[in-house]
Amino acid sequence: MRRNDEAKKVSVIAFLEDDGGRARAGYKGHAGDCVVRAIAIATQQGYQAVYDELFQLNKLTRSGKRGDSTTPRDGNTSKKTIRKYMEGLGWVWTPTMGIGTGCTIHLSASELPPGRLVVSLSKHLAAVVDGVLHDTHDCSRKGTRCVYGYWTIPGLNNDSA
Repeated sequence: MRRNDEAKKVSVIAFLEDDGGRARAGYKGHAGDCVVRAIAIATQQGYQAVYDELFQLNKLTRSGKRGDSTTPRDGNTSKKTIRKYMEGLGWVWTPTMGIGTGCTIHLSASELPPGRLVVSLSKHLAAVVDGVLHDTHDCSRKGTRCVYGYWTIPGLNNDSA
């Protein structure tokens, strides 16, 4: 019975299909560009502007491993690049999971702070705006997907960071 009670407490996050301006920028087809989309949505910047800046940062921060690419379209923008870009905008990283801690925060409106967020998930980034998931697909796994951490802008999100 306890499992059923816990399952009932899971809060499903509202979802809004949003490509972050990708189609308006003239891009077609499928791409692994979740980093660009999530940042464009959360920061309210144009898709192409974010794409271009990440492209340039990727050139500077890529590790040289085989398969590395400088294009954000490939979905392999490094954590180092993302950190440099987001910190440059004044956004702050809040980790929600550490080694051995297990999942403490899920992709659920009731577990995330209000405001504009870029959330880090397993092999994916997404935008959450005032408790609504903005992405090209519902990646929430019905509120059970683990959030590794999130980016916020101090003062804009009504938090103390």
